Amino acid sequence: MRVLVTGAGGRLGRVVLPRLLTEGWAVRATSRRPRTDPDVEWVVTDLSTGAGLPAAVTGMDAVLHLASAPSPGRRTHEVDVLGTRRLVMAAGQADVRHLVFVSIVGVDRVPIPYYRHKLAAERVVAAGTVPWTVLRATQFPGFLDEMLRGASRLGPVIGDRAVLAQPVDPRDVADRLVARLTAGPLRDVEEYGGPEVIRYDEAVRTWNAARRSRRPLLPIRIPGRLGRSLRDRGLVTDATPRGTRTWAEHLADTYGGTAQDESRTDSRPA
Repeated sequence: MRVLVTGAGGRLGRVVLPRLLTEGWAVRATSRRPRTDPDVEWVVTDLSTGAGLPAAVTGMDAVLHLASAPSPGRRTHEVDVLGTRRLVMAAGQADVRHLVFVSIVGVDRVPIPYYRHKLAAERVVAAGTVPWTVLRATQFPGFLDEMLRGASRLGPVIGDRAVLAQPVDPRDVADRLVARLTAGPLRDVEEYGGPEVIRYDEAVRTWNAARRSRRPLLPIRIPGRLGRSLRDRGLVTDATPRGTRTWAEHLADTYGGTAQDESRTDSRPA
């Protein structure tokens, strides 16, 4: 079986490729720049223009669509929505039998512009002629880590203590994606989250402990509909199965120590 992986050089793509190879898939991967690899056939494509897409999908049994705009902004619609439409059309013309699209838990509940684009891309996939599966994953722990770094640039960690998150490790998502590819088209949306739901204040405490930091939490309450959705499980899911790697394990991998050390709470003032 041959699969085309878009966005294969990204955080998730770098984990998915070896999983696919281990499971016996023949992998063709897309990038905006030339790459070489003895185990993977790399091709150059551009979702924003459609360049290279017809050749990339030719001969493929399946497409795993991971590519997204480099960062939320003015190109998000061009890449995530219109680029997905270009890919779906090319895959249909090439008689691809399964297209798996990776989205985000909460795109239908949380009023963030980037999420609206992701939801629109999901609808493009569902409206196409290629049998499809959408896998919505919760946020990666690396994203939460980066967010906490940004929130602490001025000293204390700023944030809404009651916001809920459910970090899922990219390795767990990669395993689920390979399973979904193998199972065939679902023609539906599946949600997939990490093993635990944690509040923002708890995430801050364990993050501080792992980094041996005493930065205090400076609580703010995110106003309006956005804040309500983030506090009311907008970013989390009850769906099973779930990933297995915890936030504490991510912290242990990133900052050293053990998961048990990093799950302890340091309540001393800064």
